[in-house]
Amino acid sequence: MQQPAAGDRSRAIPSPPCPPQASLVDGSLYTRRCITEDPSWSLVTVPHLTELCLQHIAHNFEKNPILNYLMPEHQKKVVDRLSTNLPLTVTANIVSHEDYWKRCCMERWQVCDVSNYGGSWKRMFFERHLENILKFFIPNTTNPEEVLELIPLCKAYVQKLEIDQFLPPLWVDQRKESNDLSDTEDDAELGEVYTHHYDLKDLITSLPHLQELHLTYGVKSCGMNFEWSLFNFTELDCSNLAAAVKMCRNLKVFKLTQSKVDDDKIKLLARNLQHHPCLLELDLSHNLIRDHGAQALGKLISHSKLETLNLCNNQICHAGAQALAQGLAESSTLTSLNLRLNFVEDKGGEAIGRALLTNTSLKSLHLGSNNLSEPTAAVFSQVLAQNTTLTSINFSCNHLGLDGGKQLLKGLANNKTLTELDLRHAEVEQETDFLIHGIVWANREAARLASLQHPTTEPL
Repeated sequence: MQQPAAGDRSRAIPSPPCPPQASLVDGSLYTRRCITEDPSWSLVTVPHLTELCLQHIAHNFEKNPILNYLMPEHQKKVVDRLSTNLPLTVTANIVSHEDYWKRCCMERWQVCDVSNYGGSWKRMFFERHLENILKFFIPNTTNPEEVLELIPLCKAYVQKLEIDQFLPPLWVDQRKESNDLSDTEDDAELGEVYTHHYDLKDLITSLPHLQELHLTYGVKSCGMNFEWSLFNFTELDCSNLAAAVKMCRNLKVFKLTQSKVDDDKIKLLARNLQHHPCLLELDLSHNLIRDHGAQALGKLISHSKLETLNLCNNQICHAGAQALAQGLAESSTLTSLNLRLNFVEDKGGEAIGRALLTNTSLKSLHLGSNNLSEPTAAVFSQVLAQNTTLTSINFSCNHLGLDGGKQLLKGLANNKTLTELDLRHAEVEQETDFLIHGIVWANREAARLASLQHPTTEPL
């Protein structure tokens, strides 16, 4: 191709864009370099070395968790990058950032109310994680080490456990295999052996901060596989639990509900709880406790620091109520007693009323649905006239009648402390109920105004 003269370069034929080489007039070659400009390219997009290091630490955290060696601002950046699937053996005692444990909780459970866990996401995670393991633990099948290995990781954070089911061991019914449909004594003993549940002793005695324990021995959502044996709280279960609770020295709240706890079992539990240093609340509602069991609990009331006792929906009759009344008369700590849905009748109701003539600690009493009538109301008329501690009484669903209502109204004439009196379905005359309500409302309003004038101050 003919080269243009030096003076005629403006009329040169344009060459293809950015050729790698071109020649001058004298025949020498020169190189043209073109840089394509990218408007989105910037040095800012190049990560700093610090960021690259933090990414590397987060990526290799399981093998080399060096979080504590980093500055606080760098720790947060690493934690924000950590996977919630890391083993607890790595994260439990190293990662304390609440944001990480919040992510763990939110990804695992749909409902997360951290206010029930003292505002701590880490506490929520470990309590619920441990509860899930215990709820689905199958004796003789699940390896106990799964629970024991978790103790060093969670013991600093677990303060409350709520376990609403205990699975029994898996076993084959030999009678069905042999087509033997007879119920013999040996069969019953065999069934008893196979229905023991997980022993909590090693676990709860290793949790130094455990303060609340809520248990229900049964199986949820068993469906068509329902058998009564799934709801057995056996003697061995009771023995193991009693020993465990006795050794759990910081326990303040113990609830054992809907577990078919009978007199023999409650006697054993009461003996082990009698001198417990911290227990304040005991909930045994919805069980099978009768008079002998109530007698054991009466001794417990008078020999412990117990403040709340819930015996709702048991089978306590007047003899058991009289035993409880004796314990109540000797107690200086019990503030709440719930006997709703029992069978104490007037003999038991009168005994409890007489105990309250001397007791100065009880504030709340629930005697609803106990087949009480006018004689009980007559005794409580004296209680309302003399007792200055009681603030709440529930007589709902009884048969106090017209005279019983008038007795209570008479006792309330000079009472200034009772702020709640439930007489629904107690067969009290409407006018009497109205007058009683007026007195109680006035007491409640006076208490509210007094609290506003003299608010309680917390020590600095």
